Amino acid sequence: MRKEKEKVYIYTRVSTTMQIDGYSLDAQKARMKAFADFNNYEIVGEYEDAGKSGKSIEGRIQFSQMMEDIKSGKDGISYVLVFKLSRFGRNAADVLSTLQIMQDFGVNLICVEDGIDSSKDAGKS
Repeated sequence: MRKEKEKVYIYTRVSTTMQIDGYSLDAQKARMKAFADFNNYEIVGEYEDAGKSGKSIEGRIQFSQMMEDIKSGKDGISYVLVFKLSRFGRNAADVLSTLQIMQDFGVNLICVEDGIDSSKDAGKS
C-alpha cells in the first residue's frame, strides 16, 4: 500500500537585486519542485511575491495569503518549502513569530538550500 504524499506549499520571493544574482523565481521554483519530487511531497499551493523586500512581512500579499490558508487548514499541508531562509524573511522577529504561528497549525518550514527543517529536533528544547 502506497503512503499518501505529504502536502506542501512553496513560497518564492525576489527583490530586484536577487533576480540578478541567480535566485530568480523560476530558479527557486525549479529547485523546490525537484526537492518535492525527491521527497515525494505533493505541491498543493504556490505563492510568489516578486519585487518585494524581505525586511518585513508587510506588503507581501501572497505571503499573507499563504498564512491565511495555513490558518484555515484548507489544504492540510505539512510543510512550506522556501529556497533559502532569506526568501522567507530577513527580519528575525517576523521569521520567528511567523514560524510559531505555522507550527501552532502543524506546519513546518523547510529551507531547501540552507538544509533547515523546523520539524527536526535540532534547535528545539
